[in-house]
Amino acid sequence: MKKTMKTMRASRRWLMAGLLSLILPSSLNAQEFDFTEMRYSPEQTTFSLFAPDDASRVMVRIYKDGLGGKPLKSVRMQYTGKQLWTATVKGDLNGRFYTFDIGRGETPGVFARAVGVNGKRGAILKQQSDGQWDLERPVIKNPADLVIYELHHRDFSIARKDARHPGKFLALTEPWAISHLKELGVNAVHMLPSYDYGSVDETQLDRPQYNWGYDPVNYNVPEGSYSTNPYDPQCRISEFKQMVEALHRAGIAVILDVVYNHTYDIEHSNFQRTYPDYYYRKTKNGEYSNGSGCGNETASDQPMMRRFMIESVKYWVREYHIDGFRFDLMGCHDIGTMNEIRRALDEIDPTIFVYGEGWSAGACALPTERLGLKANIPQMPRIAAFSDDLRDALRGPFSDDTKCGWLGADLLTKKELAIAHESMKAGIAGMIAHPQVDYTQVNYSKEPYAIEPVQMISYVSCHDDMCLTDRLRASIPGCAPQRSPLTPQIAMLAQTAVFTSQGVPFMLCGEELLRTKQGVHNSFESPDSINQLCWENKTLYQQVFNYYKRLIALRKHHPAFRLGSADLVRKHLEFLNTPDDGVVAFRLKNFAGRDDWRNIIVILNAHATPVEVTIPDGTYTEVCCDGVIDEQGLGTVSGPHVTVSAQSALILHD
Repeated sequence: MKKTMKTMRASRRWLMAGLLSLILPSSLNAQEFDFTEMRYSPEQTTFSLFAPDDASRVMVRIYKDGLGGKPLKSVRMQYTGKQLWTATVKGDLNGRFYTFDIGRGETPGVFARAVGVNGKRGAILKQQSDGQWDLERPVIKNPADLVIYELHHRDFSIARKDARHPGKFLALTEPWAISHLKELGVNAVHMLPSYDYGSVDETQLDRPQYNWGYDPVNYNVPEGSYSTNPYDPQCRISEFKQMVEALHRAGIAVILDVVYNHTYDIEHSNFQRTYPDYYYRKTKNGEYSNGSGCGNETASDQPMMRRFMIESVKYWVREYHIDGFRFDLMGCHDIGTMNEIRRALDEIDPTIFVYGEGWSAGACALPTERLGLKANIPQMPRIAAFSDDLRDALRGPFSDDTKCGWLGADLLTKKELAIAHESMKAGIAGMIAHPQVDYTQVNYSKEPYAIEPVQMISYVSCHDDMCLTDRLRASIPGCAPQRSPLTPQIAMLAQTAVFTSQGVPFMLCGEELLRTKQGVHNSFESPDSINQLCWENKTLYQQVFNYYKRLIALRKHHPAFRLGSADLVRKHLEFLNTPDDGVVAFRLKNFAGRDDWRNIIVILNAHATPVEVTIPDGTYTEVCCDGVIDEQGLGTVSGPHVTVSAQSALILHD
C-alpha cells in the first residue's frame, strides 16, 4: 500500500510537471514574439531570450572571436516575466560574438542571424542588410509555370573545371552555371539545406567532407562551408545574397529546403539549451518521439515552435528574397502550423511556393489526422506534396532498388502493370479527382489527395534515392551495361511523363547529364567521387540534354500541359484506350488552356517492341518521336492508327 501511495504521488507530480510545461509558455503571446534575440546599436546591445522562468542563472557572454578564447564580459540576464530574460551591454559591440547560457551549455540562441565559424557563437554585426540589392526578383504568378531543379551546392560545381568557386554559393553566380541553367530552361532552383548545419567542420575545409545538410544547427544563417570564409560572419551572408541576386537576374527563382522537423541532436541543440524539452515532442511514456527518424522530432504544435517556424520563413523571404520553401518530412508538422505559414507568406507575397514531403520517417507523437501528410493535403490549401505515386509507378518502389516499375513493363505481372498504369494516369492528371482515374487501383493514394493539380510535385528522382540512371541500371537488365543505349532512351521516356503531367515538374540536378552516383542509394555522406556531376557527359549524352531542354521548352510554350486548375484538367484531359497497360495515352483537347494547338496527343510506350495505338481520326504533326523533339514538326501522320516506337514517347498535334 505504501508503495502504491508513493507511486501515485510520483505520478501526480509527473502530471503536474507536464501540465506546468504546457501552461507556462502560453502566458507569453506567441503571436507577438519575433525571436529578435540581439538588438545592436553603437551605444548598446540588448539581448533577449525565451527561457524557463525558473532558470536559476541566465548569462550572456561576449567574446572577441567566433571560436576559442575567454569571454570579454559576462552579464547576468534579468527575468522580465512571461519566460523572457533580457540584458543590455553598453558600448559598441560591432564585430564581437555572444552566447547565452542557462546552465546547459553555451548557445548562440535559437534565432541567430549571423554566427562565427561552426555556428558556436552569434555574431554582432553593425549592418547585416546590403541595401537595395536584387532589383530584378522573378515573379512566377502560377506555380504550374514552375520547372524545379534540385541541386546540392557541392555536387553541382565541385568537379567543374572552369569553376572559380567550386562547391560554394558563388559558383551559382558564375557565367557557366547561369548559362547551363538557362539553356536547360529551368526557372526555379531548389537548394538542398543551405542553412548552418552540423556535420561539416568549417575549420577543416582543407580535408574532404561531405553531407547533404539535413542536420540543422542554426536555421537562419547560411552554411559556412559554402562560403569562401566561414570565420567571417558577414561573408556567408553576402555571398548567399550574391547568389540569389545572380539567379534572380537570370529569371530563376530560389527555393530553400527547410528542415524544421528535427535538430542535429537534442543535448547540444540550441532549442534544448535555451528551453529544455519545450521544442520537442515526447511519447506517452516520456521518451522523445522520433517521427523524423533522426532521434528527435520537433513540436510544431507548441506555440513558440510554431512561431519560430513562421518567423524563420518570413526572415528568409525578407532578408534573402527566397521564392519558395520545400519542407523536409512535412508529415511531422501539424496541419495548423503549415496553414499558418502559408497565411504568413501570403501577406508578404502570395506567389511564394510551398511544398513538402507528405510523409514522416516514423510514427509521430501526434495523431495522423493532425499531421501534414499527403493524404491531408486537401486541408492545406495552396501547399503541394511530392507524388510518390507517380515516382514509384514509373521506376519502382522506394524500398527495393532492384524492382522496376512501368518503365520495365515487360518485366511486370499483369496486376503490377495495371497498378502502375492507373497510378501514372493519376499522376498525369495531377492527383486530382478525374472521371477516368480509378483510385482504388492507384498504388498508394486510394483517393485524390490534390484539390488542384499544382498541389502535386511530379518527379521520378530526387537526392534521397538512386538517381534515375542508376535505378534503371539496377532494375532493368537491358540498362545494366554502363554505356547501354537503352538507358538514355528509357530515361527520356520517364521524364516525358513527368513534364507532360499537370503537376509541378521537378528534376534532380544532373539528370540532364545522365548523372550516376555509382549505384549508391543514400549518398548523404558519400565523397565527391560519388556525388559530383560529370560535366563531360553534357557532350557525351548531347541527345539527352537536347531532349530535356526541348521537353521543358515544349511545356513552357504550351499552356495545355500546365492548366493549373482541376476543372480545366477534367474538361480538357482525356485518356485514350491503349492495347494494354504498358502504354499510356492521353489527349489535351479543344485548345486546352487557350493553346495554339487544337488537340495534343501524348503516347508513352514502355514495351520493348513498337505498338499501334488508335487515336481520333485526323492529320497530325509529330513534334516528339524516337527521342527527338522539334516543335516546328518532324513530319505528319494520319489517324486513326499510329505506331509508337519501343520504349519511347510520341507527341502529336493538329
